[in-house]
Amino acid sequence: MLHVKKTEGPRAHRWLPALAAVFLLATATRHALAEGGVTTAPANTLDTGDTAWMLISAALVMLMVPGLALFYGGMVRRKNILATMMHSIAVLGLVGVEWFLIGYPMVFGKDHGGLIGWDSGKALLWNVLPGDLYPHTRVPEYVYAMYQGMFAIITPALIAGAFAERVKFKSYAVFAILWGVIVYNPVAHWIWGGGWMGTDYAGFHLGALDFAGGIVVHVTAGVSALVMALYIGKRIGFPHGVLQPNSLALTLLGAGLLWFGWFGFNGGSAGGANAVAGLAFTTTQIAAAGGAVAWLVAEWFKHGKPTSLGVASGLVAGLATITPCAGYVSPAAALLIGMTAGVVCYSAVVLKGKFGYDDSLDAFGVHGVGGFMGAVLLGVFAQKLFNNDGANGLITGSPNQLGSQAAAAGIAAAYAAIATLVITVLIDKTMGFRVKSKHEVEGLDPAIHGEQGWMLDQLPEPTVGMPGDQSIDNTAPVEEREINVVSARPLIKN
Repeated sequence: MLHVKKTEGPRAHRWLPALAAVFLLATATRHALAEGGVTTAPANTLDTGDTAWMLISAALVMLMVPGLALFYGGMVRRKNILATMMHSIAVLGLVGVEWFLIGYPMVFGKDHGGLIGWDSGKALLWNVLPGDLYPHTRVPEYVYAMYQGMFAIITPALIAGAFAERVKFKSYAVFAILWGVIVYNPVAHWIWGGGWMGTDYAGFHLGALDFAGGIVVHVTAGVSALVMALYIGKRIGFPHGVLQPNSLALTLLGAGLLWFGWFGFNGGSAGGANAVAGLAFTTTQIAAAGGAVAWLVAEWFKHGKPTSLGVASGLVAGLATITPCAGYVSPAAALLIGMTAGVVCYSAVVLKGKFGYDDSLDAFGVHGVGGFMGAVLLGVFAQKLFNNDGANGLITGSPNQLGSQAAAAGIAAAYAAIATLVITVLIDKTMGFRVKSKHEVEGLDPAIHGEQGWMLDQLPEPTVGMPGDQSIDNTAPVEEREINVVSARPLIKN
């Protein structure tokens, strides 16, 4: 921890220009050679290495879903932990089925006017055989379809962090499916499936890049989260009531699983076990570390204490922000992007208190802000030197890519916001979105699911004490032992 005295301000800040110069020099190194950068040359035959990496990557992204459940579940009150975790776990089934039925052909089917895809042969993977390869890759289409399906699954789960502890599960289930069909599938097609926002469309197109979902996943989810938080309203007691997390230990475990899974999230987006996957793996690690450190230091300076929640939030901010850039920028740029994410996303979360809206678990402040910023920074730091299938950004004298990135992120955000509002209002007017006040006070676990995540108030008192424990007479026979009610562990109330 670096402590800077006010009297040393001018001298202490001499290193800032030098540090900025180092970053810019490192990211712009040999830009004249950019046209000879790394590229992938897919063949028409299956490659076992590529296939193995994509299988592992799909499993890693799937692991992010229970990781997100733990990350979110630890931050809510004990009476709502199962309901919150269900928002993540349930979409594995709900959106998993939707993707298999219509989602995959909507995103990666034959393009129709740059707006949406469709291929009836891909619905239920009906006309796809085990030996069929996905175009321009060396992996089976089955594997590619399942890998992409994991992205479709985790995106609505991210949104749920904004309205945790106050919505009906049945309404959320319908929302997750409708949102996937109306928002995720079109935007994913626009950028990844040959639509008008990406680089492959024959007509007018923006030429935007999104390596692993900064726009498709994080911008759409983050903006949708903000819309829903504003529409549904604040939790009872917010912000005056103290809403203490039930277990930050679970949140830290979830953050670790998210970090681990993100190597598949970003690394797998290279499409195989190749040099670009190695680049994405490296930038992912560096940006996550930079985000964790930057958030920790910013929080430490502001509040005087480093917190576990700060580290967890910072690393996720770094991961979300590097996601669109991971396969296009240098490792040095990744550190700068991650550290910027830590500071900016922390500031966005702090501002939430000033604006007064209740984004329960900071889905917008971390994912929305981070994803948008990452999409724009791609237009600054991208270099063909590192990926010849990418583009050159502002630092290599190509400002047009910056404009394309900003336009794509802005349009996706606007579309997601409008479509989310329409879906939410429709569900609210027909089914109701918010739970009854008495159920919110009681807790969603018992009120909606008839279960409890923590049964702490029903644990039996111990019959055998630890050495030195005065609450139990360990010298008496077991059947005669009595608990000293004064020193015995008190029941934990919610």
